[in-house]
Amino acid sequence: MLGAHWTIVPVALPLAAGAAMLLLGESRRRVRAAIGAGSALAQLAVAIVLLRAAGAEAGCVSVYLPGNWPPPFGIALAVDRLSAVMLVLTALLACASLAFSLARWERAGVHFQPLFQFQLMGLNGAFMTADLFNLFVFFEVLLAASYGLALHGSGAARVRAGMHYIAVNLAASFLFLIGVSLIYGAAGSLNLADLALRIPALDPGRRALLDAGGALLVLTFLVKAAAWPLNFWLPGLYSAATAPVGALFSVMTKVGIYAVLRVWSLMFPHAGEAGAWAGLDWLFAIGLATAVLGTVGLLASQQIGRQAAYGVIVTSGTLLAAFGLGSEAVMGPALFYLVSSTLATGAFFLVAELVERNRPFGADVLALTLEAFEVADEQDPDRPDEVVGVAIPMATAFLGLSFFSCALLVAGLPPLSGFLAKFAMLSAALGLAPAAPAVPGAWPLLAVVILSGLAGVVAFSRTGIRSFWASERPAPRLVLAEAAPVVALLALCAALAVQAGPVMRYLDAAAGSLYRPQQYIEAMSSAAVPDRPMSGDAP
Repeated sequence: MLGAHWTIVPVALPLAAGAAMLLLGESRRRVRAAIGAGSALAQLAVAIVLLRAAGAEAGCVSVYLPGNWPPPFGIALAVDRLSAVMLVLTALLACASLAFSLARWERAGVHFQPLFQFQLMGLNGAFMTADLFNLFVFFEVLLAASYGLALHGSGAARVRAGMHYIAVNLAASFLFLIGVSLIYGAAGSLNLADLALRIPALDPGRRALLDAGGALLVLTFLVKAAAWPLNFWLPGLYSAATAPVGALFSVMTKVGIYAVLRVWSLMFPHAGEAGAWAGLDWLFAIGLATAVLGTVGLLASQQIGRQAAYGVIVTSGTLLAAFGLGSEAVMGPALFYLVSSTLATGAFFLVAELVERNRPFGADVLALTLEAFEVADEQDPDRPDEVVGVAIPMATAFLGLSFFSCALLVAGLPPLSGFLAKFAMLSAALGLAPAAPAVPGAWPLLAVVILSGLAGVVAFSRTGIRSFWASERPAPRLVLAEAAPVVALLALCAALAVQAGPVMRYLDAAAGSLYRPQQYIEAMSSAAVPDRPMSGDAP
């Protein structure tokens, strides 16, 4: 059985590391970098321990009560299969992003390291919290840190996109707080497991108040998930942010998706009992619209960073649409797609920076102009080729292979994990998987997934040709701290493809817990505090 205090480590460790860095000051960069790297690696190790513990037995849920107050009165943290997967995913991106930043990006501004740790604290807490108010608290922690990270490195484009991001999220946080207040006024509790027990007994008047609060919560979560039409802030922010920040932000939209799944599974498991808005048809429609918007943006983008940002929108839309089908058989493959796409887009942001830094200024504008006026940018065909082959420097070959791998993953082409995830998801939706009946709405999802993949192939092929083949340029200069994180993330995606069977079984079990939340509710309801002597009693 897992030790009692392991569950709090993903929150307490980055908090302690960030606080220690603030005490050290900016002049101790090497010490702060060492603390940050140690903290990220330790969080990854603890997340793997929690992942193994959650999968040790069916329905295992680890509950931790930081204030020793029994639910629903005090703060409660809970780790099941789904939250453990999200913790591992966050830690993997954190390690890769932090290693990449050590090359030069952490020196582009002040307080990068402590902000990075506080961001991890907010992300981990949001994935583990078991009540709505503390979900709001952890949202604010991760948002406050993300404001500083988004603006890290200065620049007019970064500041402009950051201001839009801050304004949108402040408004969303205001709606979140109102929604939480309405739910507390209707049900008298904010603990998710306790709400699952109280909601069925509410009278119709209070149920209407609860539905209004739930609608505001879902609206807030969709803003975080970059769902249409609330995602206009994302392309500019993610493409303008520094590369390690953009890579870490790849998991930010998944916080909103996770929150929708968690709140829906515990508070509104039956659409007929929770009001019309709690059904998942609306989520399916929003997801399709989001994926279509991301596909159009992907085709229209000329910069690799913006293509990566629109790739995040496409994956968010695909996930929302898949979850909106309401099928348990589709949920497991969709979670597999969530893991694969997050790792892939994280690697894509790192590769984008390495490619773009070596391109001439205005190369994207020039490429667009050449296409618009049908002007070829190749050599004179009448001039004979005197050189049969061109030696490709190792750095250029590395960037080309990395870009190609990211393109395969984001577009969902074989043989990598992106293709396996989409294939399994669509097979389950169409009823082709064993013991999985066809789901209404599967054909529109199939059309959107195929078209978004085709658009990705077109957009990435065009960009790859312009970046690597259309013109000569000096060989790029790389350092190990930049290349190693890209290799690690792509290797993880390859490992997902090789070990797709065990990973899919684990994620299928995580999906099943969302459709059968009784074990989560029982674990929270039975959580007890240690016996303590009362005042005046003998010790």
